[in-house]
Amino acid sequence: MLIVISPAKSLDFNSLPGTINFTIPEMLDQSEKLIGRLKKMNPKQLSKLMGISDNLGEINFQRFQLWQQPFTPENAKQAVLAFNGDVYLGLNAATLSEDKLELAQTKLRILSGLYGVLKPLDLIQPYRLEMGTNLKYYKSKDLYTFWNPAITKKINEAVSKSGSNVLVNLASNEYFKSIDKKKLKAEIVTPEFKDLKNGSYKMISFFAKRARGLMTRFILENKITDADSLQAFDSEGYNFNPRLSKSGNPVFTRDN
Repeated sequence: MLIVISPAKSLDFNSLPGTINFTIPEMLDQSEKLIGRLKKMNPKQLSKLMGISDNLGEINFQRFQLWQQPFTPENAKQAVLAFNGDVYLGLNAATLSEDKLELAQTKLRILSGLYGVLKPLDLIQPYRLEMGTNLKYYKSKDLYTFWNPAITKKINEAVSKSGSNVLVNLASNEYFKSIDKKKLKAEIVTPEFKDLKNGSYKMISFFAKRARGLMTRFILENKITDADSLQAFDSEGYNFNPRLSKSGNPVFTRDN
């Protein structure tokens, strides 16, 4: 079973990682091509490209200028510990044991607009580049065109090594679109998380993102290998809802 999740805009490069183990991203040659393009842009151009404030444009201009290889623990941090958004707060990777982090290296992949596909302990340097960004690179009209063949190949390889052909999609639509599903050699399972609001169950983005992280942790801690076993997930009030679920799309609901 392989899990895919999205990266986060929020980053934590201040706290020390709880592990000394790390790996190097496998697609840095492609990343360097994008960085070369981004380094030529000024802060205002970056703000316009990414739809962000002038302040964030300046911050990311500085990040891109400082980005360089080789990656080391002195200038980079493990991806699963550097990302700090809602999914990662639910996953809380800093409290996973060393053996569970090692398991995650086989069972978990993070999709990224700059790095393509990341293992949890792959070192990254600070960046912001969402997959939906309309960044052109030669014949590639956007990041989807740039990354699609390479990401699909890497995900297929990871599924093959994961122990089963189940791919648990806990990524956002923006990031999962970077995989060519027609060429994916896996059974796709996409869990959904909904909260009771005004008498009906609805997906509330903040809670759903956190729940994706909780589900990721549940799979790692319990060494889940088949889709049916996902139904046992019951973290923070969420429970499997058979009435709303369908094949390949288990739904988990919460009433409070």
